Amino acid sequence: MPWIALAQVTAPSPAGIAEVERVIVTGSNIPTAEEVGPNPVDTYRPSDIEKLGVRNSTDLLINLPQEMGTTVNQNMSGLGDGSVIPNLRGLLPKETLVLIDGKRAAIVGAGGVFSSGLSGVDINLVPFPMIDHIDILKDGASAVYGSDAVAGVINIFLLHKFRGLEIGGSYGNTNMGASNDAGEREGWLKAGTGDDKTDIVVIADFYDRAAIYNRDRFLSGNADAIRWGGFDDRSTSFPGSIGPFRLIPRLFFSANTPPPRNDGKGFLNGTLAGLDGDYVLYNFQAVMPAIPPADRQSFYGSFVRDVCDKYLTVFADFKYTRSFFDGANEPTPFNPDPFTLPSGAPFSPVGLSVPIQNPFNPFTAADATLIYNGVPVPVTTGVSYRAINDEPVRTNKTTFHDLLFDAGLRGDMGEFGDYFNSWNWELGFRYSRNEQENLLSGIVSKSGLREELLDTNPATAFNPFLGFFGRNSPAATSRVYVTLDRFGAFELPLGFFHLDGDLFNLPAGPVSFAVGLEYRGERWRNDPDSLNTTFDTIGSTDFQASKVNRDVWATYQEVRFPVTSPAWKFPGAYSLEFDIAEREEWYSQNTSAITVLPAQHSQYDAQKPKFSLRWQPLDPKWIGALTLRASYTEAFHAPTLPDLAPGGAEFFLGFPDNLHDPKGLTPPGTSVPVIASGNPNLKPEVAYEWTYGAVYSPKWIKGLTLSADFWHIDLRSIASFVGPQFIIDFENSFPGLVIRNPPTGAIGEVISPSLNLTRAIVEGIDYEGIYILDSSIFGHGDFGRLTFTLNDTYLSRFEFQPTPFSKRIGLSGEFVTSASFTGSLPHNRAYLSAFYDGPTDTRLAGFDAGATVHYTGQYEDDNIDLTESSKPQEPRSGPFPQRARKVSDWVTLDLTTSYTFDLLAPVLAKVPGLAKDGGKNVTLKDGMEKNVLPVSTAEYNSCGWRAWFNGTTLTVGMQNVFDSDPPFVAGTFENNYDESLATIKGRFWYAQLKKKF
Repeated sequence: MPWIALAQVTAPSPAGIAEVERVIVTGSNIPTAEEVGPNPVDTYRPSDIEKLGVRNSTDLLINLPQEMGTTVNQNMSGLGDGSVIPNLRGLLPKETLVLIDGKRAAIVGAGGVFSSGLSGVDINLVPFPMIDHIDILKDGASAVYGSDAVAGVINIFLLHKFRGLEIGGSYGNTNMGASNDAGEREGWLKAGTGDDKTDIVVIADFYDRAAIYNRDRFLSGNADAIRWGGFDDRSTSFPGSIGPFRLIPRLFFSANTPPPRNDGKGFLNGTLAGLDGDYVLYNFQAVMPAIPPADRQSFYGSFVRDVCDKYLTVFADFKYTRSFFDGANEPTPFNPDPFTLPSGAPFSPVGLSVPIQNPFNPFTAADATLIYNGVPVPVTTGVSYRAINDEPVRTNKTTFHDLLFDAGLRGDMGEFGDYFNSWNWELGFRYSRNEQENLLSGIVSKSGLREELLDTNPATAFNPFLGFFGRNSPAATSRVYVTLDRFGAFELPLGFFHLDGDLFNLPAGPVSFAVGLEYRGERWRNDPDSLNTTFDTIGSTDFQASKVNRDVWATYQEVRFPVTSPAWKFPGAYSLEFDIAEREEWYSQNTSAITVLPAQHSQYDAQKPKFSLRWQPLDPKWIGALTLRASYTEAFHAPTLPDLAPGGAEFFLGFPDNLHDPKGLTPPGTSVPVIASGNPNLKPEVAYEWTYGAVYSPKWIKGLTLSADFWHIDLRSIASFVGPQFIIDFENSFPGLVIRNPPTGAIGEVISPSLNLTRAIVEGIDYEGIYILDSSIFGHGDFGRLTFTLNDTYLSRFEFQPTPFSKRIGLSGEFVTSASFTGSLPHNRAYLSAFYDGPTDTRLAGFDAGATVHYTGQYEDDNIDLTESSKPQEPRSGPFPQRARKVSDWVTLDLTTSYTFDLLAPVLAKVPGLAKDGGKNVTLKDGMEKNVLPVSTAEYNSCGWRAWFNGTTLTVGMQNVFDSDPPFVAGTFENNYDESLATIKGRFWYAQLKKKF
């Protein structure tokens, strides 16, 4: 846990004491021996992660107090792809930089789940057994690491030194709570060898998780959320209805169809106004998984060899991970109409147009005539259908193949003389590649559906007039339903050189520096299925192929200089040092040509500084160790490659299923096209950030450490995909992007490009505290140690101004659906833990047990849409203020306990007649003596039960002990709760066993 670092805060070593080893800490390129630096960094080691009750990367992000907004994780069923991408501070995930061993890695191959703003590095592809520790820098660091490090940095350090063999496995399940039997398994093998010059590590890991289905959870089992205070999001796309009419019950609740050519007489009974039930509107939630099944296999190898002592070291790493995510959506609704007007808009605004010539059409007279291939075709419009029985689930199977390879040289320069004793260098190369393949089944081909609807042969024609339990024949569906194969890849070759050391000595100490050069070549391509590129599908997003390349050259420099020294004992400035960093980056990118745009090329550069301060005003012997720290940084964020891709995507959203018209002019059931695209002309984002805080370990309370850090982010020229609902809500600020039908005013199309928006200001406070109570301080022996930890983030301000002409919108303490920043932005998120560790040199030395309470405070729901407010700045001011509600707070309790066996071998007493080797001298018949070993038991055998138990750790635990449901969120995208900050799996027990040889 982050408190591990805080617990070690001590007074700086006075002059004359041996120097502590200096290491590079996330947030700086200069090695340091200080345990509290100028930047707020939380460190999580595998043991800390286990104590938090975290079993996978999704658990980790859900439990991080700094995590807010829309986080991509494996709780997402219909919208997810299995990736897990952090989102610190509630800004877009792309504003959080994820590093592996301090270097960049490839983002997900497809470029993001449903928006380029959600792209990033998938941390699920780095299993916990491979991790040495994780640093979370809660400060901007563009001057150190370059673009993307706006909201913070998550730096994952892999394991490079290990001795022996470790075999481990874990199993957990939800079957002791409200969820169905959903097992979760992981197993690993870790092996390492080496000597004082060589380290070799090999790790293999597998992970598998079963599904939890919405139908098994009361909260997520129904899309009709009115009972909770939300919306009825059940779908109007339903079999057995034509316009406002419905088949009579004996036909509707059957697999039959009305007789053809009778004008529907006696088979349509008018509307079902005032009635309710899942046969009036379609409850798609009932067939979807709440948490889809997933699996993962990983292999990792590391090699380090000192060739010439520490002057020259060779290193190489290799990691490969395959992950699979079996996502699913409801059966495809047959909307929009495959027949179109000359403008490209659907011929029937709602449902299908079915030609009168279709052998199953119950009407003889058409209500409209369309022109198809130059021929007039009489049709019946408004026919509703969904593939409930033809294709019961629309699957979205995603497979990732992730590769990372490092090689290089490093060393120190002490051989060149004493002046260079502190100088270190590193020269290396990294290649990282992420491939993503999506297989989507149950998708409808527009061209195939048109041909089947026009077919006059009852044996092969498609029948959209079936009752709820009806199913089309295989001959009728062979051309209608298709499986799409999409592929995306992101590769990142990277070369780097780093040099650091001490330049010269000031009276207060050495002036340290770091300089470096980097090159990275970002390569991204996205190849959709041919049916997608021809915009010929219903039930999936159609889009054009994209290819974007970028070359980035960078230099950085950093200087740290001390002003005062602890040896001086200077009042008010016991220790004072400054750090100045700067980074320059040059960008050159090329985008591929599409049908309406030629290939384009752009260039830009940035030069951004960071200033940091670390100040200890008083000698720790007076009041304890008090460290004040502060930083100011200017950030630079180049648009991501998916942001720049000019290829357009078309998808259809329905009213009121997906969108809401504040003017009330768009009829329910209307499906409109949304055209989304990147923008090759996007400009870089800039940010101005500062933090200041204090870390204090009082002299009078030994073992207590407290810290508080205020942070402020002013992000400008935000490059973001603008959600269609946000464009509709701010229609006047985006002229020409909402296209309405002139006679009726109904929305007919929404254009949603990536744009440089104006500004967002986010600020808050991080609180942390730890108290370690060592029982030995009472002078009555060692009875163990108690550790209490608090980690809290308070979001005090989140203001967003989308255009220069619009007012700022306050988003903190709200669930946001329509702005570029989406998801839950609660004011408070925290965890509080208490752990007991057994006393040393006893059989309880390997025992620890504890509890962690996770807390997310209450916040406002999507009250803009609930009250139908036209004022985003006043979400409760709509015509229905009584609908406004708050999302309740969520408190869960996790318990865990573990024991590591460390059984001491028995001491052999001297026994007369026994030789030193434990044998017994026996006199034989011939007078000769023979040394005979006594019969041993397993207890004293070096391969007996002690050997098998020694080094074995058994862990058992339970998440969400009280089986608390996550709070209902009306504005959520699916499943009636916020999947980014909570989970619906309920009470989850687990057991883990690992053995180290």
